[in-house]
Amino acid sequence: MIRRWAALGLVLALGAIMPKAAEGQQPRRSGGTLGQNYPNPFNPETRIPFSVGDAPECTDAGRSYRVSVQVFNVLAQPIATPVLQGGAAGVAGGQPLENVSLPCGAFIAYWDGKDRNGREVASGVYLSVLEIDGRRSVRKMFVAK
Repeated sequence: MIRRWAALGLVLALGAIMPKAAEGQQPRRSGGTLGQNYPNPFNPETRIPFSVGDAPECTDAGRSYRVSVQVFNVLAQPIATPVLQGGAAGVAGGQPLENVSLPCGAFIAYWDGKDRNGREVASGVYLSVLEIDGRRSVRKMFVAK
């Protein structure tokens, strides 16, 4: 019972320190946006939508961006690297999204809910982090078993 209260306290604390922009779509920065994963909460897999550049307008269509998507636990330890779903713009589907060169556009990252060792992660709060040319965006995700 104490663990449940501690977990609830942690979620509330994270909610208090997260910027208000995380409630809806994150504000556009030059670089891209990170959408909320779906489904959320999830078990065992999820998809994380993100856009690169100023999609869908793509005024600078010839430019490529250095993109990484990672999943962290609440202790800021790296857990997994999602893969690109489907494939687009010359990047093969299923490729880990770690320092990948992507053009302007909308993409979806897929995470199977497993850590780097192939084990399913425990229930709890995780963070999806999108990094585009050194700028980071963060969203909370919930695994419910």
